[in-house]
This record gives sequence, C-alpha cells and structure tokens, in this order.
Amino acid sequence: MLSPAGAMAPVENSANRLRNPLVDLPASAGDLIDVDAVLLTHTHRDHFDSEAASLLPRYLPLLCQPEDQEKLLGMGFGKVIPVNTSFCWNGITFTRTGGRHGTGEIGKMMGPVSGFVLEAENEPRLYIAGDTVWCPEVESALGSFQPEITVVYSGAARFNTGDPITMTADDIIRVCLKNEGTRILAVHMEAFNHCALTREELGRRLEKEGLSGRVIIPADGEWVDFSGSL
Repeated sequence: MLSPAGAMAPVENSANRLRNPLVDLPASAGDLIDVDAVLLTHTHRDHFDSEAASLLPRYLPLLCQPEDQEKLLGMGFGKVIPVNTSFCWNGITFTRTGGRHGTGEIGKMMGPVSGFVLEAENEPRLYIAGDTVWCPEVESALGSFQPEITVVYSGAARFNTGDPITMTADDIIRVCLKNEGTRILAVHMEAFNHCALTREELGRRLEKEGLSGRVIIPADGEWVDFSGSL
C-alpha cells in the first residue's frame, strides 16, 4: 500500500469502521519505489492499492501469480512476468508456492493467492508465505524448501463471519514447530482495519510458548538485517 493514512474505505463486514491504511508510510512513496523489480503475491488493495498502481513506473518488471497477469497488463505495465512454477531473474530463482486466503466459502471468495521462495547463490533461502492461513500448502513449502527465513502475513484478518483469512498466533506457532531452523518475520499487522491481532498480543503469546526468540515482529519502518546471522 502506498496510499496515505485514511485514504481508503474500511473493509466491509468487519468489526470497526476505521479508514485504511491505519498508518502513514514510514518513508516517502518515491523512495520506496526506487527498486529494480516488484514481486506481487496477489493484487488485493492491502497489497497493491490504486496509489501503487499509479506511481509504479510502467517499465518495471512485475513478477506475479498467473491469475493476475491480465489485470496488470490492463493497467499498462509492459513487463509482467507470471510465475507458473519457477522463474530466474537476475540470478534469483523465484518458485511459486500455494496458500489459502481463509477457509470454506470465504476462502474461495478471496480468490487465489501465492507465496514465493527466493533462492540465490550465497544468500539465505527466503520463503514469503503471502496471505494465507496455516494449511497443507504452507506445511509442504516449509518441509520441501527448508527456508532459513520465513515471512508470515499475520494479523488474523477476518470479517464478522467466518474464520481468520491471514495467520493467527496459533498458525505462527505451527510454523515455528514445523521448521525449527527458520527465522520468522511476522508482518501484516496494525495497518488495515480488519486485522485483529496486534504486535503486542502476538509477542505475549510467543513469549508464553517460549518462541519469542524465533520470531521477529518488526515495528513500522524498522529494517531487519540477516547478513552474518545465519
């Protein structure tokens, strides 16, 4: 999201009516889009809002799930790269993984979402799980790729009906127990109105389970450097 705080309407059928995003960016949008490429797990507005679509240069490579290719091309982006299984770009191999953006009928309505595993020479293997709850696809990716770093999209986002559509504290604990060798970054909290799980609440639960040393919960604007630590 590159919109200023409060620029977007709240998620319908959720517990509050706060406008989104809940916070401003920690840096200018111009600084944040000074990049070589963009990787999109999916195009829901809390991951790719109208401001991002407007500001991103049309020549930038956009790596995405195949289901989003046509939408991005329709926005005028000229280098849309759908990752069906895997794709190598600038020495980085991107492998697409599955996920479930909720359960039951709500999960189906949320549409397809993807995660990605990034591998490069002399770099730690990175697994970006994407907007998913704990599910067989996540369990399989953790087991197959044995990532050194795993980014989980938490927040326990939910509507007034149905189960959460992003990871809960229980889900993150399952990630910890499935792969004891991975360092975990828990993101996607306190920025969109339907996310119920706060950083503080997640931290307390992890401390209670003896897992706080395994999970990093970055603050807004915080940089996390893994070089030399793996």
